[in-house]
Amino acid sequence: MPKQVDPEARRRHVVDALFRVVVRDGLQRASLRAVADEAELNIGSLRHYFASQQELMRFAMQSMLDRLGARLLERVTRIGDLTAHARPERIRLATELLAELLPLDELRRAEVTVFLDFNTAARTDAAFADLSRETAEGARRLVSRVLTRLDASGALRPGLDLDTETERLTALLDGLGLNAVLHPALLTPQACLDALRAHMADLSAADEE
Repeated sequence: MPKQVDPEARRRHVVDALFRVVVRDGLQRASLRAVADEAELNIGSLRHYFASQQELMRFAMQSMLDRLGARLLERVTRIGDLTAHARPERIRLATELLAELLPLDELRRAEVTVFLDFNTAARTDAAFADLSRETAEGARRLVSRVLTRLDASGALRPGLDLDTETERLTALLDGLGLNAVLHPALLTPQACLDALRAHMADLSAADEE
């Protein structure tokens, strides 16, 4: 009898191999052959899932978004009603949520690397423009929602322009991610987290409950 293959397990196996190749060699060099070799599959098996490197690159980006989205949803579910927490705790929980976007460990470093490589490719390849824009818009929506919920709960300083603060915080997260991937010796995970915490503390209301 032919061996039964679990499609979801195979998909996860390919994703893990793909991310390892991207972190090591870059997304543009993540060819079907390279990923097949990394996953210890024959290229025919991989072509069952992807017809071209372009499809593979989109799959890498979408997989990154799916993984990140699942973690963010899990955190939001655990937080529950933000007003049920003390004001300083609201800031801490929001900071931990946003830290999922930073390369603080091996998994998140791989995701940020995929993100950066994909968006670099999207700058000159129209085939990736839609997903690149969707990702940028999604990041801003996330930051905006976090700040809006904090503001509504009274955790932020009064009078903040939330549109401006959304852009400032999004830019901070993007800059930290970029520099931590490109220059890990200069910007460590702890330094990234310290910078994010300092920014969030600056936005928080001075008085405590």
